[in-house]
Amino acid sequence: MKELVWDKTMSVEVPEIDEDHRRLVDLFNLLTRAVAQGEPKPYTAALMDELISCTVWHFKHEERLMLRYGYRDLAEHRTEHTALIDSAKELQQKLLLGATPPTAEDIDFLERWLTEHIYGADMALGSYLGEVM
Repeated sequence: MKELVWDKTMSVEVPEIDEDHRRLVDLFNLLTRAVAQGEPKPYTAALMDELISCTVWHFKHEERLMLRYGYRDLAEHRTEHTALIDSAKELQQKLLLGATPPTAEDIDFLERWLTEHIYGADMALGSYLGEVM
């Protein structure tokens, strides 16, 4: 399984959002390593829970900035946040209830979940915030 590498292409040019994203990438990489090394289920479950909790906090952080600076696509962005959290929680439940550890497909799903949001909706938000902050 591959790890994500933070680089300039992931930057939305808003330091506080980039800092959050770096933390999410770090947690994702910890989870990826735990799965690859066959760490015990309680440990991988704790990492998954931390990744989701940090993501929820981060999304609230972004939404606060959107509200403060009048981001016109707030509703759409918030809807994407809700869908991402719901899908991550579904995966979490599958992993908690199942007898098997996360698979490479599960990790690929989480990687797409994280990177597509950063490269898509968050880049647009960062561009907007760069103009108004």
